[in-house]
Amino acid sequence: MRKYVFTASDIEPLLEGLAIVGTGGGGSPKLGKAILENEFSIKREITLIDPQDVPDDAFVISGGIMGSVSILDRMDTGKLIKGWEKRFELIEAAKAMSAYKGKEIDYVVPFEVGGLNTPVILSLAARMGISTIDGDSVGRSAPETQMASFLGHGISLVPMPLVDTMGNTIIVSEQSKPTFADEIGRWMITKGGGMGANSHYPMSGAELKRSVIPNTITGAIKIGRSLMKARKEGSDPISAVIGQLGGIKLFQGRVEKLQGEDKGGFYITNVVLKGRADFAGKEAKLVIKNETMALWIDGKLRTVFPDLVCMLDEKDGSGILSTDIEEGRDMVLVGQPCHDRLRAVLKNPEIAEAFGGSRYGHPEVSFIPMEELNKA
Repeated sequence: MRKYVFTASDIEPLLEGLAIVGTGGGGSPKLGKAILENEFSIKREITLIDPQDVPDDAFVISGGIMGSVSILDRMDTGKLIKGWEKRFELIEAAKAMSAYKGKEIDYVVPFEVGGLNTPVILSLAARMGISTIDGDSVGRSAPETQMASFLGHGISLVPMPLVDTMGNTIIVSEQSKPTFADEIGRWMITKGGGMGANSHYPMSGAELKRSVIPNTITGAIKIGRSLMKARKEGSDPISAVIGQLGGIKLFQGRVEKLQGEDKGGFYITNVVLKGRADFAGKEAKLVIKNETMALWIDGKLRTVFPDLVCMLDEKDGSGILSTDIEEGRDMVLVGQPCHDRLRAVLKNPEIAEAFGGSRYGHPEVSFIPMEELNKA
């Protein structure tokens, strides 16, 4: 069985890549860095396994941290990580899942790729002495737990143990709609300190292999290494990122106006950008729900979630968090089609609704592949 042993030299490129594919959310890379550095200081081993090497009868779970990126940014990082050595909510959620299902956990897989939620899963697996699967359920970050390829491929989101920072634990055992468990989780964390953890999508190795978006962790490392190389060599960092993503440059502009607020465990932002360089005279509008959800250019829809709109700093190509957007900031928007496994599940009307525009204030918006929206 092939395993990739994660090293300290992987931390920086991983976090650079995660900040990009996190599409504005997924948690702070600064916190992610502190988490990973803590793992190495304690000498816990972090290993990755390719999804195809997971035995069919393995018991796999997903999970992550729940909370608004703005609340997480305000937390004292050192105090938080020190506290996790005594009580790690994600461990408690995993233990609750194991007890509920009556099975030992063999592997964990991130729900999403993001600056916080990938490192915390790497930390969870290291603490449990098991490997993290090199993949996730969206190939980017996503604001809600039902927004996952797992659900669309017939894997149940529930049972979902939820643990908050105040010591409360609940388990959502059944749900009549795909959005219910996530809504309960958001309610819980707003009452329980603004942050919590969950465990979900219990599955077999065989189910994982047909549903996971593969190799997204090592993929993020490759993106980060390419970006860092471009900076070192003095070449264009934006082009380096676009090349690794296989994406397209959608817009380049300056933030003219934004309106953001914490609402129901999310950070909702509406952003207006005025075009620069090749996009002078054009206007872009972004809707962000922790992560980028939809993009319009001159009133025309150009990208819809779960296709990616990666927000890059115009100068150094680094990924921009939604909480770091401010008026006057120059950025480049790069689009990337989401994985075919994710697009396939959107053909199911119930799944499409769970991903749809009504989840971010635009019920009139439904998924259209970005290639169709950006035809010459």
